[in-house]
Amino acid sequence: MLNMLSSLHIENIAVIEKAEIELGFGLNILTGETGAGKSIVIDAINAVLGERVSKDIVRTGSGEARITAVFTDISEKNLRQLNELGYPADEDGSLLIQRTISADGRGGCRINGQPSTISMLRTIGRMLVNIHGQHENQSLLSPETHLFYLEQIGGIVPLHEEYRRAYREMCRIKELLEQSKMDEGLKARKIDILQFQINEIEAAQIRPGEEEELSAQRDLYRNAEKIAVAISGAREQLLGGDGSAGALELLSDAVSQVNFAGQYVESMAELGKKLESLMYDLEEYSGELRDFFSQLDFEPDDLEQVEERLDLIRRLKSKYGGSEQAVLDYLEQAKKELEEIELSDVRIEQLNGELKRAESMVNELAKKLSDERRKAAKKFEQNVNEQLNYLDMPNVRFSVDIRPIEPGPNGIDRVEFLIAPNPGEPPKPIARIASGGELSRIMLALKSVMADADDIDTLIFDEIDSGISGMAASKIGIKLREISEKRQVICVTHLAQISAQARNHFLIVKNVRGGRTYTDVLPLDYQGRVKELARIIGGVISEAALQTAREMLSNAGWN
Repeated sequence: MLNMLSSLHIENIAVIEKAEIELGFGLNILTGETGAGKSIVIDAINAVLGERVSKDIVRTGSGEARITAVFTDISEKNLRQLNELGYPADEDGSLLIQRTISADGRGGCRINGQPSTISMLRTIGRMLVNIHGQHENQSLLSPETHLFYLEQIGGIVPLHEEYRRAYREMCRIKELLEQSKMDEGLKARKIDILQFQINEIEAAQIRPGEEEELSAQRDLYRNAEKIAVAISGAREQLLGGDGSAGALELLSDAVSQVNFAGQYVESMAELGKKLESLMYDLEEYSGELRDFFSQLDFEPDDLEQVEERLDLIRRLKSKYGGSEQAVLDYLEQAKKELEEIELSDVRIEQLNGELKRAESMVNELAKKLSDERRKAAKKFEQNVNEQLNYLDMPNVRFSVDIRPIEPGPNGIDRVEFLIAPNPGEPPKPIARIASGGELSRIMLALKSVMADADDIDTLIFDEIDSGISGMAASKIGIKLREISEKRQVICVTHLAQISAQARNHFLIVKNVRGGRTYTDVLPLDYQGRVKELARIIGGVISEAALQTAREMLSNAGWN
C-alpha cells in the first residue's frame, strides 16, 4: 500500500480563486507559461502540509484562503504513527487535511476533522510527502537524516534497533549504579532521615478514612449540649412528661379506639393493625434516641484528644502526602529505599557486573553497526555516482563521510553526505555546495538508488530542470518515470522531454476575466498534451512542433 495525495482543493491562494486537482499514482506533471502560477500550486501543498507561509499568499480582496488535501492508501507504518499522534485515518485508510489562512495572518488547521496545531500538521505532512526544489530539501540538507538514508539502503535498520536497545539498557544500569553510590557520611545521614520518617509514621498508626471519622466525632463533641437538648425534647414529645401525654401514649389510645371500631367494621381492623405497627416503630425510634443520647456522655478531655489526633494526621499529611493513603504509601517507599541503601554494597557489586556485560554488548554491536555502515556507504557512493553520471552530472562526486564519535544512541559514527562539484575540489556538505537545481537532481539520484528502501511515497520536485536541456532533460524525465513506477511523483517543469513521460499532465493557465487575473489548473487529455508539448517545444504551435510532440509521447509509450 502506498500513500498518495489523491486530491487538492485550493481557494483564494494568490491568483488561484478556486482549483480542484485530482492527482494520480505515477508521474504527475505541471506545466504552463512562465508566471502562470505553477509554483503557487506547490506553495499551496506546502501550506496544507504545515510549512511556513506568508499571509500575502491570500488572494487580494479575499478574507481567507483554504487548502484541502486528501491522502489515500495510507501505509501500515503511517497508520500506526497517525494513531500514536492521536489522528487516526478513516476506516478506508484516507486522511483529510485542511488549512485556512486569514488575510490578517491568523488561521487554523484540521486533520480528519480534528483541530490541530501547525507543528503537528508539519510532523504528519513530512511523514507523507517530501518536497524538493529551490528551497525545500528538508531531508537532503539535514545531516541528522543522512544516517537514516544510509541504514535504509544498507538494510541495517534492525541492527541499529538492536544496538539502541542495548544502549538504553546500559544507560539504565549506569543510572541505577549512580543512584546506589554515595559517600558513607551521606549514606549515614540518609539512613537516619529515613529511619526517623518510618518511625514517625508507624508510631502514628493512621489508617485511611480516619481523619474524616475524627472530624465527625469532633463536631459531635463540640455541639453535644445542643444535640442533647434536641434529643431530650424529641423523647419528651414521644414519651410525654410533666403530666402531659406523649405521642406514644396518644397513639396507643388511638390504636385502642380504632381496634374497638374494627370489631364492627372490617376496614377499621386493617387500619388498626397499621396504627399498631406505627406505634411499635415509634417505640423503636425512641429507643434509638435513648441510645444516641447515652453516647453524648463523654469526658472533657475526649475532645482535646480528638483535636490532637487530627493535628497529628494533618502534620503527617503536610510532610508525606495529601491523604492518609499517601502517607502510608510514602512509608512503604521509605522502607524500600532504606532496604536498598542498607544493601547498597551488594547491589553495587551486582550492578557493576551487569554494567560490564552491557558495555561489552554495546561495544560489540557498535563495532558491527559501524562496519555495516561503511560497507553500505561504499555501495551507496558507487550507485549514486552512477545515477549522477546518467543525469549529466559526471563531474559531481558524491561521498559519504563517516567519522568516529563517542558512543551514543546512534552508535559511534557521525554520517554526512558530501559533494565535490568539480574535479580537484574537496568534498563539502551538500547544503553548502549544491544549487537548487543540483539539489533536485542529487535527490533524484538518491531516490533512484533508494527506490525500494525509502518509506515516503509522495515526492514533489519543483524546478528540477533548472539549467538543463537536451539529452540531460530526457534522462531526467526517464529517471522521474522510473521512480514513479513505485510511488507518486509530482513535478513542475518547463521541459517537453520531462513532460512527455507523465502519466498525468496538468496545464496551469492564467486568464484575465472582468479585470482580474485568474489561474486555472486543467487536466489534459492526449490532444491537450500534444498541444502543450508543442507550445513548450516551439513557443508557437506549428505542425512541425505538433508532430514532434506526438513522437515524444509515442516514444514514451503514450498514444
